[in-house]
Amino acid sequence: MNTPFYSIIVVSYNAGEKLSATIKSILSQTFGEYEIIVKDALSTDGSTAKLPEDPRIRLIQGKDRGIYDGMNIALLSSRGEYIYFLNCGDLLASEAVLEKVHAEISRKEDGQSVPAIFYGHVLERRTGQTVFAAPSMSHFAMYRSLPCHQACFYGRELFAERAFDLHFAVRADYEHFLWCVMKKGAAAVRLDLVICDYEGGGFSETKKNRERSAREHEEIARMYFTGKERFLYRTYMIVTLQPLREKIAHGKHTAALYDRIRNRFYGG
Repeated sequence: MNTPFYSIIVVSYNAGEKLSATIKSILSQTFGEYEIIVKDALSTDGSTAKLPEDPRIRLIQGKDRGIYDGMNIALLSSRGEYIYFLNCGDLLASEAVLEKVHAEISRKEDGQSVPAIFYGHVLERRTGQTVFAAPSMSHFAMYRSLPCHQACFYGRELFAERAFDLHFAVRADYEHFLWCVMKKGAAAVRLDLVICDYEGGGFSETKKNRERSAREHEEIARMYFTGKERFLYRTYMIVTLQPLREKIAHGKHTAALYDRIRNRFYGG
């Protein structure tokens, strides 16, 4: 079989109809050069039995130590030129997403001599707003907030040397992105496309995991940013009322206004 352009990795555990919906959104794509690797942690709800018969779908079942371990296991058997992670319940934003991303990557790859992460925007289902990604990944942008990993396409070589660090239960994708760009020298290239219809409210957004997320962010920041950078970035976020803006950004009645203002700066 020829090398697919995308390896799309979906990890699941008792995901119910969310797994079916996510797989359906992939199979409905106008661009078909992909493989789907479903890594299931021995679900008992019958969700994997509902996977359609399609030669592009491979099911890997077995115990794992959580979401990132499941992703790492799936990575071992991936063959695509670009790696893309889509969580159960999340959907590709339209039937043409993979075709448009392929065209953009092919165009931008001309003259590109370093591995790259191509990233785009997400539609946040909870608020109904499109969240536009930052135009570039400056140190401050990467300290503050990275693109949603469901909007990122990784050149496969970025996982050849190391996968997700399982020390980080909530922020392993954040740490790996920083390693790719700041240690491996990967280019971070924005695509002006809405990639994913993002469900939200998942694993990393429970109260317990939000607290752990904050601790892991601080630990990772110490690994990649200088003390001066961390001080300046924290100070700026405090002065600009970052905690309040975060609440406004995710409020049912305030998200639309906040995103309109934010997206003006991000080119939306």
